[in-house]
Amino acid sequence: MDIQQIKQRFSIIGHSSLLDRAIDVARQVAATDITVLITGESGVGKEVFPQIIHQLSARKHGPYIAVNCGAIPEGTIDSELFGHEKGSFTGAVDSRKGYFEVVSGGTIFLDEVADLPLSTQVRLLRVLETGEFIKVGASKVLKTDVRVVAATNVDIADAINKGKFRQDLYYRLSTVPIHIPPLRDRKEDIVLLFKKFANDFAEKYRMPPLDLDDKSKQMLMQYRWNGNIRQLKNITEHISIIEPTRMLTPETLVKYLPGDNRDLPVLYNKEHIHDISERELLYKVLFDMKHDINELKKLVVDILAKGEFPHDIASDHQPLIRQLIKDVSEADQEAEAVAADDGTSILEMEGFYTPEVLDESLSLQKKEIDLIRRAIEKHGGKRKNAAKELGISERTLYRKIKEYDIR
Repeated sequence: MDIQQIKQRFSIIGHSSLLDRAIDVARQVAATDITVLITGESGVGKEVFPQIIHQLSARKHGPYIAVNCGAIPEGTIDSELFGHEKGSFTGAVDSRKGYFEVVSGGTIFLDEVADLPLSTQVRLLRVLETGEFIKVGASKVLKTDVRVVAATNVDIADAINKGKFRQDLYYRLSTVPIHIPPLRDRKEDIVLLFKKFANDFAEKYRMPPLDLDDKSKQMLMQYRWNGNIRQLKNITEHISIIEPTRMLTPETLVKYLPGDNRDLPVLYNKEHIHDISERELLYKVLFDMKHDINELKKLVVDILAKGEFPHDIASDHQPLIRQLIKDVSEADQEAEAVAADDGTSILEMEGFYTPEVLDESLSLQKKEIDLIRRAIEKHGGKRKNAAKELGISERTLYRKIKEYDIR
């Protein structure tokens, strides 16, 4: 089966050479029992490739199961994967087979494998190396014949450096790595995907399909699409339902594309971006500006005291510094005015004294509890969305809610 036939069978849209390369590797590795690690950002469609590998393999008539490792609580993940014996833990009223026992002879897809606890990683490594495992609460060694395909959107090298992922397991999983390119690296496919989704939603909601003018096509291709195909599909559905105009223009699109629609580098820390408010960003700018102002003030004072410029300042730079002295004064007044409008003095901002109302606790635990509560409240109690907002797995959020007794 060639690449084009695979695209048609599994409804893959796109002509990108990077996408074709990933499909070709999956096609070639399918005939073997080699373990495969699929990497790529969230929303790129990693879940399709294990199905390609399974359906084109000799195991295609055997069972296939996809397991989201990040969605299973840490306390039950071993039981889910390897099974347990009756009475092995509270609530284990019967013995149970795990996925590795049930899927023997077939393929198991471990999505978000980097979210597995270290103790579970040890068990998984044993299965990959010997095909053996032990149920929770048992002592008997069982055998299984399972092909493992794993996937993650995490930087595994970084996880290894932080001690969150075993290096030996990584080498065992990534016998053949397959990288799925992000949508911003498949610009030629963005318009094709948009039209596909637009036609699907037009049929679903019984309305005319959306169309794009030339400038709108360029706008979609220049957008960064951090959520990749999933984000493009959701936005297409949103526009299909809400927008009365079927021919889209840049003026219409900009209302539905969040943030900056240019393909620019991301200059922020993804783990903390949700915690920064506009007020905090404004304060940071003012802090930096005041620091520069103070440095320039020191230079001005030195010039005024000596009545001349320091010897290391060239004469052709002196007019510029005189202008800077004037700008310093104006910027200082502007910073004072902004702070005054916010009810905060420059002395407070510079840390000369801290009013009681701003005397916040520096406890990391309290900060973490507060952020978790805010995220849960923001998403109406939906832990999956709250975990995504916080940049952690749902299992980790569940553990912290229990640990901090958050109600």
